[in-house]
Amino acid sequence: MKKFYGPLVAAAAILLLSACSVRSDAADLYKQEVPLQIAAEVPEEIAPGETVSLQAKLTQNGEPVDEANFVHFEVVKQDGSIPYPMKEAQALGDGVYEMKASFRSDGLYFLEVHAGSGDAISNPHYQFIVGELSESELDSLKEGPAPDAGSSGHHH
Repeated sequence: MKKFYGPLVAAAAILLLSACSVRSDAADLYKQEVPLQIAAEVPEEIAPGETVSLQAKLTQNGEPVDEANFVHFEVVKQDGSIPYPMKEAQALGDGVYEMKASFRSDGLYFLEVHAGSGDAISNPHYQFIVGELSESELDSLKEGPAPDAGSSGHHH
């Protein structure tokens, strides 16, 4: 009788497993993410004390994003000081967002754009120079970017 159950169990297992095949359209059943693209524009030359326009153009699926969930700019000096905490950018239209800024001192700065549209979120970093660079800032440019230390702790 035991010999009868072995082949019966094996046949049942094969029957059940064959019913669990992957559907050919399985990938289409999952939500397809459309990434948010951000291109920042910063003036090539910025003098200390000069008011400049920092801009970011948002596109998604090749189209301008005029009604983003949020667009914030954050500027940090290379030495870690924060002249501008995160600030909401102003919408100019055609997917372009702007923040006016004035920098008191020479140096290497980083612009981080925090933006979201639909379910997509992006926060790219861009570096720019104000006035003249110090020796340590020149050295850090030669060394290249530091490894990403993870999240900055900001959440939207």
